[in-house]
Amino acid sequence: MMKSWYDKYMTIYGKPFSEVSQNTVGSIRQQLQRLQSAEPLVSIVVIAYNEECCLAACLWSLSELQTKYQIEILGVNNNSKDRTEEVYQSLGLPYYNETKQSPGYARQCGLQHAKGKYHFFIDADTLYPSCYVDKMMEKLTKPGVSCVGTFWSFYPDEQHSAFSLLLFELIRDTFLWVQHFKRPELNIRGMTFAFNADDARQCTIRTDIRRGEDGSLALELKRFGKIVFLYNRKARPVTGYGTIGKQSVWQSFIDHVKFQMKGITRIFHSTDHYEDSEDNLVKNK
Repeated sequence: MMKSWYDKYMTIYGKPFSEVSQNTVGSIRQQLQRLQSAEPLVSIVVIAYNEECCLAACLWSLSELQTKYQIEILGVNNNSKDRTEEVYQSLGLPYYNETKQSPGYARQCGLQHAKGKYHFFIDADTLYPSCYVDKMMEKLTKPGVSCVGTFWSFYPDEQHSAFSLLLFELIRDTFLWVQHFKRPELNIRGMTFAFNADDARQCTIRTDIRRGEDGSLALELKRFGKIVFLYNRKARPVTGYGTIGKQSVWQSFIDHVKFQMKGITRIFHSTDHYEDSEDNLVKNK
């Protein structure tokens, strides 16, 4: 079987941090320190909520970025109850604790402390190829562009074969490609999103919703320039099954079709506003 670029990261992905060897911890720590710049052009900000078992693998992949840019890599611990903070500490990554719970608060915290002109959202359960930053920057630094997104893949496992995932992603990507003409913000995911930081600071990162803070920010950023997408399989991050669930790929496909067919004509019309569904609102206690 042909090896994938992320195979070595998968050797610790999903495992308790106590099972990661000290040699691996030391190597990741050293490589992360090597990348850090005191005057970064690009900020790469990893948010994590109870991601002890995935965070080290994510940071391992980021530690091996091959980039021509001055970068910083920062972490945000969003009120985790597991050993997430210990992972940040052990790997020597600068991080901040955000005790207010929601992805929006975590993203907001990261943007507040980042120094780079360009800002990358990173999710702790996702693995990134070494060319990711530079390929995204090729798009982001073009005139008239406010933000960039890209597609993502899933790692195969016992329940999800590489072939079935390839078919699923092909159909999904075709739909997203059609959708991006009028509703590009709906294609944005926080794990694959980069933008101009100064523009974003003039927008609002929503903290009152459970999901969608990324697309909402992209919608606001449209006033500063275009939302564009990187279509390059070599630059695709690989993530877990949070967006398709633990069911089979076929069942996930059926569920996605049913969901997307509701009001399907929406993808042919632009909008500057979305109504929030009640189940997506964060309830104040």
